[in-house]
Formats: sequence, structure tokens, C-alpha cells
Amino acid sequence: MTQDTMARMPLSRRTALQVLSTGVAALALPGAGRALAATPATGPSASAGALLDQVAWNLLEQNPGNATSLGVDTGVHAALRSRMEDRSPEGVARLAETLRTDLARVSAVPEADLDAATRTSLEVVKSAYSTSLEGFAQPYGDVAVGGWRNTPYVVIQNVGAYLDTPRFLDAEHPIKSPEDADAYIARLGQMDDQLDGELARMKSATDKGLVAPDFLLDRAIAQMQSTIAEAGKDGGGLVASVESRTTGFKGAWGKQARTIVAGEVLPALQRQLAELQRQRGLASSAPGLRERPDGAQFYAWALKASTTTSVPAEEIHALGHAQLEELHGRMDPILKSLGYTQGTVGERMTALSTDPRFMFSKGDKGRDEILAFIRHRIDWIKAQMPRAFRQLVPGNVEVRRLPLAEEPGAPTAYGGAGSKDGSIPGKMWINLRTTDLHRKYDLPTLVHHESIPGHVWQGEYANRLPLIRSILAFNAYSEGWALYGEQLGDELGAYDEDPVGRLGYLQSIAFRACRMVVDTGLHSKGWSREDAIRFFMERNGNKREEVVNEVDRYCSWAGQACGYKMGHNQINRQRTRAIAELGSAYDLRDFDQAVVDGGNVPLDVLADNITRYIKTAKA
Repeated sequence: MTQDTMARMPLSRRTALQVLSTGVAALALPGAGRALAATPATGPSASAGALLDQVAWNLLEQNPGNATSLGVDTGVHAALRSRMEDRSPEGVARLAETLRTDLARVSAVPEADLDAATRTSLEVVKSAYSTSLEGFAQPYGDVAVGGWRNTPYVVIQNVGAYLDTPRFLDAEHPIKSPEDADAYIARLGQMDDQLDGELARMKSATDKGLVAPDFLLDRAIAQMQSTIAEAGKDGGGLVASVESRTTGFKGAWGKQARTIVAGEVLPALQRQLAELQRQRGLASSAPGLRERPDGAQFYAWALKASTTTSVPAEEIHALGHAQLEELHGRMDPILKSLGYTQGTVGERMTALSTDPRFMFSKGDKGRDEILAFIRHRIDWIKAQMPRAFRQLVPGNVEVRRLPLAEEPGAPTAYGGAGSKDGSIPGKMWINLRTTDLHRKYDLPTLVHHESIPGHVWQGEYANRLPLIRSILAFNAYSEGWALYGEQLGDELGAYDEDPVGRLGYLQSIAFRACRMVVDTGLHSKGWSREDAIRFFMERNGNKREEVVNEVDRYCSWAGQACGYKMGHNQINRQRTRAIAELGSAYDLRDFDQAVVDGGNVPLDVLADNITRYIKTAKA
């Protein structure tokens, strides 16, 4: 059995919180995670820091939207606010060349005299850039540089400018002045180039024999048709967004937007739709990459990128099974205590999901209930954070419903931090296409994952780091931390009086173990789509309405689903090590601070960061 298989699941609440009995007022104990906190660099570290800043701006030049999301497209960089990412083959080639050049520059920096934080930043860049360049060497696909959405399909049900650009312009592009509105129009005027750039790559992949599964294409076609229909109604949201935010200014931005949408964007959307329909005529129902040209090669890379490890698919598949059994062993006695004594854990969780006590109302009434529930849960968990961290961030989070055009192909929720200066809040996006996606016992854990202390909370710590560290992220750390955030919610008392809520939490963690089984099953073992759906429903008791989109997501974001539990395992493994080595000097607040202060890193770098934290705590 591998070390991963041997890793224990979440420590007990008693162990995790033992140090909190002394209170949370003494916030200056030795050994806190400030070993890697930002401090003014001097000498060689300052020179390396200046290089890293150059590398960051070179990357933002290739993806100006990230500069806006981070709130750094100001001053001498203000021109970035009018530009969009080039998604054409030529744009991708320029991005790859930027990575290649800057990787060589970073790799040439001598590290002997650097401080720990700067060495970590260099390691992060080298890992992210080298892995991305391996992705660009694949014969097709989209590579997320320092991100998580790697996919063989340039445009599909959850990938493409037809989804990304309208959401970005509405939710991320600020309009606080006439100049911002002009920048919005300039960006909207580049959307057709983005769509046509993707179209060229779609056609190239099709010509190489890469065609997405028919069921994904059916969803993408339906969503594209919906996007076209909305845009055909006076420009849809692309026009409404700029009009609603410029009522206090004098200008004709709405008129300009209508002209661009009608004359440029709509025809480009229709061209992409035609290509999707051409692909549909060539498609099969085989869901995985195993059945596609060079698919095994792409999947091996995608797993490496997702997990930041070299663990092969077979081992990940077995680990998922083992951890699922362990988690179900924890769920079984809770179910029995509630009177659910017959059948498998999955069957009993399915029965629980039909209990009207835990369901939200149908329609808009239920949607309002869900949004209110989320905001209340955010308030509660935010108040617990002094018990888990030495230094607090604001926890600036806005709850938003996903755009209607995106909901059919989207997961139940996702989230992330806002801008570095806090002017753009973090967001928890919730899918409300039907209230049946959510239950009162599973929604708290979803909130802890997506907002606090999950993605939004951790992202605010990353935003305190140098610019390149705010840009680059690793799926295993990001999602592993979000699962650890779910675990912290439980350890901080979220379910002490709510055994059904604890079941929802354990089912959520078990869901991520299932993901390892299903993702590898689809792409390396020849599973059908229905095999994957049935595994979730029968083994873990998940709702079909929830699972269908999840399985389809794994088909398009190959490998991504495996990063969650692999990252969660590593964080817990490092926590177990810290407890063992520090003994009475261990404090949960110090450990958690060390993890977030070290920033978003590959899993091997995380282990190095915790080693430094342990040494500091022992001093």
C-alpha cells in the first residue's frame, strides 16, 4: 500500500483544536507561520524579486483580464484594461514563448543567498512554467498557466470565450468612470477575434481527429444557441451590463455595444456553432481520452498538472476506492443513529436526500432561501476564523448566481478571491438552475469550500504575496485547501449540534474520493458516462441532477477532479507531521498560517514550507 493510501483522513476535532483551550488572545507566540510572510527583501533576494515582478507583468501582458481581476491594471499598466487575451494559435504561441524565455531567466538565478520566501517564489514559477510548456507541447488543447482548467477541447460546454468573456466583462471589468466604459467597449470589440481564434484551433483539432463526446457537444450546442438567442435580443447581457453601469455618465456606450454585438460578436458565435455542429456529425459517445488520438499522453500530462505529482492513474484509482471506504465507515454510525439502518451508505444517503425537511422550496422562492442560507453561513464561519489563524484577512466575498447561459453546463458552485487591493470582492458563484441541486445539509460545506475558509479566504492571503504569486495557482493546493477548509468548518463546531450536517460534510469529502475513481475510470479504464454517473449515485448517494454535470465536467477537464483529494491528503499529512514533531508547541493557528502564508504551491514545495515552519516553531 502506498504512502498516499496510508495517509489518515481528517484528524479528530479534539486533536486539531486542543491548543485552543488557552484562548485566542495571545497572537504573538513563537513558531507562527510568519516564516514565509512578506518582508522587505535586500541584496540577492531583492534582485530576484525584481525579476519575478518582470515575469509577472510579462504574463499579464498575455492575459490582461487577470490584471483587471487582480486590480493592478492601473497607472503605467492602465492600457491593459482595454485589452483581452488572444486565443488564436498565434496568441497561444506567443504565450508559450514568453514562458520559455522567462523560465530560462528564472532558472538561471543562484538560490544560495536568497531568503526562503524568494526561493519559494522561484520554485513556484519553475514548476508552473515547466508544466505548462509540457502542456503546450501536446497536439491540442487549452493550457491554464498556473491555473486549473486544462482541457483537450478549446470550446465545449464549460470552456470557451462564449462563456468566459460575458461573465468577465459583467463581473470583473469595473465601470467607475467614462474611461472604464470606453475600455469595456474596446474589450467587447475584441470578442469576435477571441471567438475566431478559438475557431481556428477547434478546426485544427478536429482535423487531427479530436472530437469531443456527443453528449458534451449536445450541451455545448444548446448553450451556444442560447447565447446567440440572448445576444440577438438587443445585445443581451453584453449590452445590459454596460448600460446599467453608465447611467450616471454621458455617452453612447449602449449603442456602441449593440453595434458590436450585432455586427461582430453574433456572426462569430454563429461560426463557432457551425463548427460544433460539424463536430457533432463526427462524434461518438465514448467519454474518455483513452479513445482519442494521443489521449493517453494528454491524460498523463493532465494528471501531473492537476496533482503536481507523478502518481499514475492506476494508483490514484485505487487510492480513491480506499479512502471512500474509510469515509463511509465514518458515515455509517451517524446514519444508524438517525434511524437509517438498512442498505449501503449510498442507498441511505439517497433516502436522506428525499427527506423534505432538508430540501429548499421550488423556483424563485427556493433560490432566495438558498442565497440567504449561504450569506448566513458565511457570517458564522467568518466569526470562527480567529480560532484557526494568527493573522486574519477581510473575507470580502459576494454571493452571485451563475449567469443563466452558463448554468446548464456548470458545477454546483465555484469561488475565488477578488483583487489585490480589495476593490473587487471575492465571489461565490452558485448554480441555481434548479433548487434540487442543493440540500440544507450539504450547502454549509459548499460554502466553507468556495468562500471561507476555502477559496476566497486563501486567495486573499495569496493576494498579499508578490504579484507573480497572486497569479500562479496549483489545482492540488487550491482544491486541497478548499477541502481542508471544509474540514476546518467541522473542527470549529459547524456540526456539533447537527449530525445531518456532518453527514453532508463527510459525503462531500467522500465525493472527492469518488472523483479520483471516476476521473481515472473515464480516461484510463474505458468507463462509460453512465458507469460514472451510477458510481456516484450508488456508492455515495449523490443526486443524479448534481452528478451528470460533474461527470461531464471530468470529460472536458480531464484530470482536474483528481487534484482535490490528493491535495487534501498532503495538507493533512503535513499537519500530522507537525503535531508529531512539535508536541506541546503545536498550535493549529500556527500551522494554518504557515500553509496560507507559504502561498499556492506544488505539493512538494508545501512540504518544504512546513519543514521551515516546524524549524521556526522549535527555535
